[in-house]
This record gives sequence, C-alpha cells and structure tokens, in this order.
Amino acid sequence: MKLIIQIPCYNEADTLAIALAALPRQAPGFDTVEWLIIDDGSTDDTVRVARENGVDHVVSHTRNQGLARGFMTGLDACLNRGADVIVNTDADNQYNADDIPALTAPILAHQADIVVGARPIETIEHFSPVKKMLQKLGSWVVRVASTTDIPDAPSGFRAMSRTAAQRLIVFNDYTYTLETIIQAGQKNMAITSVPIRVNEDLRPSRLVKSIPSYIKRSIVTIIRIFVIYRPFRFFATIGSVLFGFGFLIGLRFLFYYLQGNGEGHIQSLILASVLLGMGFQAFLIAFIADLQAANRKLMEDVRFNLKTFAAGNEDNDMEKRNNG
Repeated sequence: MKLIIQIPCYNEADTLAIALAALPRQAPGFDTVEWLIIDDGSTDDTVRVARENGVDHVVSHTRNQGLARGFMTGLDACLNRGADVIVNTDADNQYNADDIPALTAPILAHQADIVVGARPIETIEHFSPVKKMLQKLGSWVVRVASTTDIPDAPSGFRAMSRTAAQRLIVFNDYTYTLETIIQAGQKNMAITSVPIRVNEDLRPSRLVKSIPSYIKRSIVTIIRIFVIYRPFRFFATIGSVLFGFGFLIGLRFLFYYLQGNGEGHIQSLILASVLLGMGFQAFLIAFIADLQAANRKLMEDVRFNLKTFAAGNEDNDMEKRNNG
C-alpha cells in the first residue's frame, strides 16, 4: 500500500520547510509514504526548498492557476505514481501532521472513501468572527447540497482512496473543498469526518485576502454550487417565488376588477403578467438544467471508466515487463 501526501504550493518557500519537517515517512497500514508538491507557478524558491527537504515528486504549472487546479493536478499526479491513498494538506503547516494516521484509518478499514479533518473552529484564535460564521455557512450549504454530515467542509486536510480520487472533478477555480464533498455525496461515496488539531498561524490565508473579498467569493461559490449540483431546486425556487408574487398581484387586480375598479389598477395586471411569465420561464429552465445535470453525471461516469481502464492497462503492461 502506498500513501502519497500532496501539498499545493504557490510561493511557499518561507513555510514549506516547516510543513515538510512535520510530515511522516512511515504510517500505519502503508508500505511506502511519499511526498508530492504541486508548484502552482511559484516565482520564489518553493521548488528548491521542496527538493532540499526530501520531496519525492514535484509537478509544476507554468503559471498560477489557483488552488482548485493545483489540487486536481496533484490528484492526477498521485494516481499516475501509484497512490492507493492520497492525503492533501497545506504548505503553511496549518494542520497537525501527526493526525494523518487518524485521517487514513477509516479508509484502510474500508469504512470511508473520503475523510475530512474537522478543525476546532470555535477555538482557533486567528479566525475572525466573520470567517467563523462563513465557515459554518459553507458547511451548512454543503450538508444541504450533498446530504452528508461534514462539520468542517472548508477544511483542506483530507484523505481519499484511489477510487475516490479517480471520480472527483472540480469545476470551481477558487477552491475545491466544498465542491468535492458535494460530489462525494452525489456519487454515493462513503465520506466521514475526524477531529484534527491545528498549528500556530504562520502567515495570512491566501484565500482570505480581505473579508469583503472573501464574503463575495464565498457567496459566488455557494450560488454556483446550487446551480451546478441542485439546478432544479435552485431555478424552481426562483420560479415559485416569481410565480407566487405574480399570482398574488393578479388576485389583487381581480379583486378590484370585480368591484368595478379595475381600470385604476392596470399596472398590477401588467406586473402580474410579467411575473407569471418569468416564473413559468424559470420552471422551464429548471427542467433544462436538470437534464444538463443528468448529462454531466453521465460524462463523469465515462471519465471515471476511462481512467479505470487506462490504469488497468498500465498495470497489465507493468506486469508483463516484470514477467518478461
């Protein structure tokens, strides 16, 4: 069994050595533990620091593509290097690496495909009240959209099996944390959470450049999650609200019309007609979006089958070379 610990990096030369020094070279249940970093277009000495501190694999983007792209590049690289289990952590040493065995244990016991480390959010001093609130909001949205029960969805400290990594794909360019949990829930993967510890804050978060920016990005991410993974519910809700307002305004016009005062309320009739039309169109969009979501799921299944087939061919070729 091979465990690969991956770390997405973007200009992490100042903290990477500290994070690497804490990583294990042995873990219960694994014959081999390797380290892999994803250099996401760094312009500092991140790669040099990684190699000097014993990183086994380095994969690089020619330019910065964001955390989500780096995460997916890492998964593909780990799969290509024969990982049976993949652990993702951060280069700023936010998460306590001693908890890696706790993350991988449910996977080794065949109790979970993905394990997410749950931080003690309320006790983390460098998290502002606004950030704590948004962390809770994000976790609630994920629970609603994924029908899972993960208390700390934005946590990037997580482990996943080879099969789970093959099935995941991220559409969001900002972050992978929420979307991957929702996919796991929709694909009926077994996902669980274990409590983990955090270390002292070494640098400000790269995702939270400012509170207004973080709020804006979080809202956009949440809306995109519902549009992509719950399209019928999203557009049907909008349609219901518009249609409901139009219906009520139409009833109001009808009330005045039956009393002989309809001529003074033509504006209500026009507004009711517009809202009813918009509501009906939103319902049509809901059905079309639901069909597109079904097609997306089929394409994801095709992608998974192709990856599995390619991996099987590679294993067969390697076995033939070893026997030959």
